[in-house]
Amino acid sequence: MSLLVTGSIGIDTIRTPYGHNKDCLGGSAVHFSMGAGMFAHVKFLGVMGDDCPFDLQEIFAGRDVDFEGLELRKGSKTFRWSGSYEGDMNEAQTDAVELNVLAETPPPVPDSYRDCEFVFLANTAPELQMKLLDQLGSPTFVAADTMNHWIVTEKDDLLDLLDRIDMLIVNEGEARLLTGQQNLITAAEKILDLGPRFVIIKKGEYGAMLHDANGDTFLLPAYPTPIVIDPTGAGDSFAGGLMGYLAQCGNVDLTTLRNAMVYGTVAASFTIGDFSIHGIRSATREMIEERFDRMRQVTQF
Repeated sequence: MSLLVTGSIGIDTIRTPYGHNKDCLGGSAVHFSMGAGMFAHVKFLGVMGDDCPFDLQEIFAGRDVDFEGLELRKGSKTFRWSGSYEGDMNEAQTDAVELNVLAETPPPVPDSYRDCEFVFLANTAPELQMKLLDQLGSPTFVAADTMNHWIVTEKDDLLDLLDRIDMLIVNEGEARLLTGQQNLITAAEKILDLGPRFVIIKKGEYGAMLHDANGDTFLLPAYPTPIVIDPTGAGDSFAGGLMGYLAQCGNVDLTTLRNAMVYGTVAASFTIGDFSIHGIRSATREMIEERFDRMRQVTQF
């Protein structure tokens, strides 16, 4: 089944203990599609300025990604983000942000995108996420990401969005901020009370937790990676692997979701192994399956 993603295309500048990478390709929709395109047909909806030096169709060769919804906006500048990581590198320090084209009107949704069964709303203003949903038919499954900024500044819109989606993916800090709960199980239950059927709480190097409306919980560790070079985009590629596998299967139940989380975790493990998209871009489906089997081995008891 087809999978629609809407999110950012970015020009990133990143500093980690392993080096400094200036003006590299980034953005939530880019990292997501690199992961999802190994599993399902991805319809990419995004906008970039005419200053963007990257040819996305060339970069995504070998991935099943449709760029009919990619708009190159003349006279506008591409979203830029600069960040740095220190210590355990679980969180980025934002050094500079230039919204540029993301502060303008969002791209139009092509007619061929409107009947997508699976939809992922990557991190952006919840008002814009809802405007996209208004242009679609009746998706089978809608998942969304958000961030601290929107929880603080656009909480009413975010609450409206949560009543319209099936799954929310957030990190542990965002879950606590959204709910006011320190315990993650309690925070997950509070999020489910707001509308979604499922919530996934990402815990960085400690993995992720799935909780559903029936009270079922699934805890998954991170893939055992000895070196983390650049965590940027890991959460988006996690969501990409997860949603790509769900779209490939065409259904969402607890067993499928658990397997999807493993695929998402594996996709993220490639992302963190290099700067920008180089790690996940070099991964093949065979390499993904090898790490999936490795995850199965290390979590059995």
